[in-house]
Amino acid sequence: MNRRDALTTVALAGAAMAATASVKADTAPTSALDRIKKSGVLRIAVIAGQDPYFHKDLATNQWSGACIDMANDIAAKLGAKVETLESTWGNQILDLQADKIDLAFAVNPTPERSLVIDFSTPILVHSFTVITKKGFAKPQTWAELNKPEVKIAVDIGSTHETIARHYCPKADILGFKTRDEAILAVSTGRADCNVSLAVLSVFTLKKNPTLGELAIPRPLLTLPTNLGIRAEADRRYKDFLSAWADYNRSLGQTREWLLKAYETVGLSAADIPSEVQF
Repeated sequence: MNRRDALTTVALAGAAMAATASVKADTAPTSALDRIKKSGVLRIAVIAGQDPYFHKDLATNQWSGACIDMANDIAAKLGAKVETLESTWGNQILDLQADKIDLAFAVNPTPERSLVIDFSTPILVHSFTVITKKGFAKPQTWAELNKPEVKIAVDIGSTHETIARHYCPKADILGFKTRDEAILAVSTGRADCNVSLAVLSVFTLKKNPTLGELAIPRPLLTLPTNLGIRAEADRRYKDFLSAWADYNRSLGQTREWLLKAYETVGLSAADIPSEVQF
């Protein structure tokens, strides 16, 4: 090979390497933060029947609620608008993994979930409660519900189900696709009670006062709720959301968003049991 041929070979090899690098750069996964800023869209999961987090107006298909207010605030800071995808508590984790959404609200950071998604710092700390049907004795402890004859309704894939199965393994646990269906089971007598986060239970009973009663069994169980995101090497999006969560929780703004949603059914801060944290 003469000098000219050698130089040509080197040049071709360099061009091939550059082209390969360009293809890799074009196909490299874009970070969530870059995608949101570029598209101007923040995609979030919304869940029906989860007031005060989410409320769907069946006449207009418009969504409102505390998490919608939070999402709009986050989007505004990123120069984006909110786009919704209807999901469930369990499916929103799959939606994150499948890159259908950029953000999942009110996700409890369980060890199992931490293997497949990432989390911001907590936006709230929740207490777990029980809604009992009329005539069913209010439980003072979780042990009182841990009996084969007790029927507990829960929404499948939620932390409500996790708590019920962990603390009441002997009970007859009835799983439903949505929390609305689980609540309906209590109202129709198919189930004796429903395990729910306090922020949801208080709202449900105010909206449906004939449904039953609120119980806060001991030991008092609390769990942080966080923002869920896809796991990625770029930490900017996670760090931004954690700073946002810490700032608004410390400032009391997160509580204000929840109280605003409570006002739609006439609830105020004075109506919240002292054991309930948020």
